[in-house]
Amino acid sequence: MAKAAKKIVFSRSRDIPFNQLVLSEANIRRVRPDANVEELTQDIERREDLIQGLNVRPVLDSDGNETGLFEVPAGGRRYRAIERLVKAKRFPKDGLVPCIVRDPGTRILAEDDSLAENVQRVGIHPLDQYRAFHDMHRKGMSHEEIAVAYFTTSEFVKQRLRLAGVSPVLLDIYADDGMTLAQLEAFTVNPDHARQEQVWDAIQHSYNRQPWYIRQLLTETTVPASDKRARFIGIDAYVAAGGPVLRDLFQADEGGWLEDVPLLDRLVSEKLKTIADEIANEGWKWIAVDINLPYGYDRGLRAIASTFADLTDDERTARQALREEYERIEAEHEGADELPDEIDHRLGEIETALEAFEKRPVIYDPAEMACAGVFVSIDGEGELLIDRGHVRPEDEAPVEIEGAQPDGDAEAEGSDAPADPVVHRAVITIGGQQPEPEEEDEVDVIKPLSERLVTELTAERTLALRDKMANDPSVAFLAVLHKFCRDVFPRFSSYGPAMTVSVRSTDFSLQATGLKDTLAARAILERRKAWEERMPKDEDALWDWLVSLDGTEQAALFAHCAALGVNALYEKPNGTTITEHGIRQRLDEADRLARAVDLDMAEAGWKPTVENYLGRVPKARILAAVREGAGDRAADLIAHLKKGDMAKEAERLLADTGWLPEPLRLADLDADQAVEPSAGVEDGDETALPDFLAGDDDENASDDDASSEEPEHLVAAE
Repeated sequence: MAKAAKKIVFSRSRDIPFNQLVLSEANIRRVRPDANVEELTQDIERREDLIQGLNVRPVLDSDGNETGLFEVPAGGRRYRAIERLVKAKRFPKDGLVPCIVRDPGTRILAEDDSLAENVQRVGIHPLDQYRAFHDMHRKGMSHEEIAVAYFTTSEFVKQRLRLAGVSPVLLDIYADDGMTLAQLEAFTVNPDHARQEQVWDAIQHSYNRQPWYIRQLLTETTVPASDKRARFIGIDAYVAAGGPVLRDLFQADEGGWLEDVPLLDRLVSEKLKTIADEIANEGWKWIAVDINLPYGYDRGLRAIASTFADLTDDERTARQALREEYERIEAEHEGADELPDEIDHRLGEIETALEAFEKRPVIYDPAEMACAGVFVSIDGEGELLIDRGHVRPEDEAPVEIEGAQPDGDAEAEGSDAPADPVVHRAVITIGGQQPEPEEEDEVDVIKPLSERLVTELTAERTLALRDKMANDPSVAFLAVLHKFCRDVFPRFSSYGPAMTVSVRSTDFSLQATGLKDTLAARAILERRKAWEERMPKDEDALWDWLVSLDGTEQAALFAHCAALGVNALYEKPNGTTITEHGIRQRLDEADRLARAVDLDMAEAGWKPTVENYLGRVPKARILAAVREGAGDRAADLIAHLKKGDMAKEAERLLADTGWLPEPLRLADLDADQAVEPSAGVEDGDETALPDFLAGDDDENASDDDASSEEPEHLVAAE
């Protein structure tokens, strides 16, 4: 007959005076035994009670008799906390402490009790912690009070409470270990429960469930606070107008995301319109307002002369006094390794004041203002951009020829009465995004790229090539020398006047939005401004100024000027002024220059996006790009998606791969020579255009651009 198992009998609990308790040598916590004891002491003091009693054993004498003392093998931190309260006279020496008294005859070692108490504990689940914080906050405790009570930060409490913004469906999935805490936290960025669940349904079986991707999907219809429009009007103004802002408490979000994009655009338009109205009172003929001014917007326009307003006698005296003070302070602290804070602050104040004197109002001739205009826009950092004093060719005053009869009835009659001035009001034009092309059915046939897309891509390549060449004087010199040789030696073809080299800037009449904000465009503009600040304004003094430069400076300026003559732009052949042979020759020479300056468009900052490529080409090209850049598996994962979703996913997959479309790549000379002639091209004909441009232009245009209207400024340019 089986022996019945012995029934468990729990140790008795009793209250023992604190002065009868001693720490046991069997307590295993020996490394940093005082860790967080101060916080535990404050918690006991706040509660005025212990949540958990001590585990003790009677201390026996040599004969095995109880001495009246009890050792504490489990609960050493609580013992030390009570000890601190006793020393602070917040708890009496003989105050009763709840204890579990172990039988001294038990077979379980004291070390076993100490180890079990520390090892067998399970930390609280983050969701349980959130719910506890939520209940405490709902019952009246502030974030700060909860943080103080649990020795954490108010920010941490807010983060836990932010989980209340997550759909209960997702909270249950997290509780069942269906997602990680980092993923759950990512869903707090958007409070829309339906959208949260929609995103989870879309990604839960996907290979990509990274928190950053969840945030990206939840904020894809918003505008980041770092956007130049948001910086221009300011987040406070947007919020004051009733605009909601999505914030991420778990990561740095640079100010969050602005959710009401139409409101943002309206505020930007209203602010620009107000500024334009103020400028209109200055007497200009026209004011062009655009959030995104195209690259080269002032090309072909004449800049009118301007002067700075003269300083008054008092202002000159004040400026001189500041200069003298600055020089005196510098002399007094010459050789000092570090300036005192108050001195450094004063020097900064003086520099700011002197800079203000240099930024005096600019004065224009009213007569010239009457035929000139102003561009108003926003730069890449969200700062207001006002560019005054440009005259359009059609507004130039007619050249008077001696003896010629003026046109018009009034002039013919010899009337001296001036014509009534034409009042021009500012026109605010905010460029919009191109609509997404219609869905396509065929994904197996890769059609040629549209000529317009190739033109836009090569426009950016032209800028990047100019910037690279401007930093490589030796290549720039060689390129111009090459042009000299073509002009001087009869054996080479030359389409320009003999012995003449000129820099003719390329017409970027067709370009993608944001071309002027590319890294290359900014670098070229900054370099140009730097040289213009150094150059004399008097043209007669230019030669002597050039002579005064050293060889390195002359070479750098030469490279800058030569680089602006680079034209790597694809243009549609018209059979006369622009031939296929000429375009082929231009593209080949552009490749040669690109190799010489080691141009890599990926390193220059170009990445495929929905706007600049992926949303402009058929599905077959999107999949081909992903296969080349991210592999077959990545392409297969998005092959079933609709065109718009496929383009967005492809943008993410190709972001850091360095993939480039054909017009931005360096042509492989060996491969080019090995390619079989295309249909319709005779053997030996080297003038054929590259494969990505071959094909029916009309059919190609229908793939990319026919379904959307052209932006207004591009229609005008065409």
